[in-house]
Amino acid sequence: MADGVLETAAPRTERAADAGGRWAVVVHGLRTYRLLVWMWIRATLAYRASFAMTVVGNFAATALDFVALLLMFSRVDVLGGFTLPEVALLYGLAGTSMNLADLLMGSMDRLGSRIRDGSLDTLLLRPVPVFAQLAADRFALRRLGGITQAVLVLGWALAHVDVAWSVGRVLMVPVMVLTGTAIFAAVFTAGAAFQFWAQDAAEVQNSFTYGGKAMLQYPPTVFAQDLVRGVVFVVPLAFVNWVPALWLLGRPEPLGLPPWVAFLGPVVAALLCAVGGLLWRRALAAYRSTGS
Repeated sequence: MADGVLETAAPRTERAADAGGRWAVVVHGLRTYRLLVWMWIRATLAYRASFAMTVVGNFAATALDFVALLLMFSRVDVLGGFTLPEVALLYGLAGTSMNLADLLMGSMDRLGSRIRDGSLDTLLLRPVPVFAQLAADRFALRRLGGITQAVLVLGWALAHVDVAWSVGRVLMVPVMVLTGTAIFAAVFTAGAAFQFWAQDAAEVQNSFTYGGKAMLQYPPTVFAQDLVRGVVFVVPLAFVNWVPALWLLGRPEPLGLPPWVAFLGPVVAALLCAVGGLLWRRALAAYRSTGS
């Protein structure tokens, strides 16, 4: 009887040890990421005038997209059935989420070039997680300009959009921002994993991240139904803003989905992060150095 108890307890102990080891790796990775980010921030702020100019330049460059929207609405009253504040809401949500993910993990698209020139092997020799090193590499604090611009547009939209505000609708706004950031971060991770096999695929990754942001800035009603289905069921970028924002605005869902789907954003983000993490671990484990 005692032997049976010991045999049953042993796998549990091993699983607990494995879980504790994985948690330790995560904590170590977060600490590494924080230290590397702080190093790049200090390096950036050493040249404050240059930093200020790059932030302003980033702000102005991202603002051009919204200027294009303003020019459209100078000729029309609605776009795909959406008013300017409603489109500005979609723009602000997509821009804030994507720019935050870009700030935190935008360096992941350099993985392909690191594989080609062999510099990834240097990262593998260091006693810290490769993922944390890549995500924090050349942390671009200038992207605060794009984040600021998107947040300003989002704030203006929330003040002018016709919504019957309630506690649930108010809470939905930060949930959408956090969910969207996690979804784009998962796409960055999956795209980086893909570059282990297709070493010159940065533009493929960018088509889903930067291209996805550009698409989500416009109402879903201006796109074909097949494209909308693709970003709902295949690569669910629609949960960044389209699906929850339609519920927020009280508008019908173009695919006829039930209203409760609007609350699945955090679940979709968690699943995408899990898939992205799995792809990353599989790809890194299969890597056999530049010379292979």
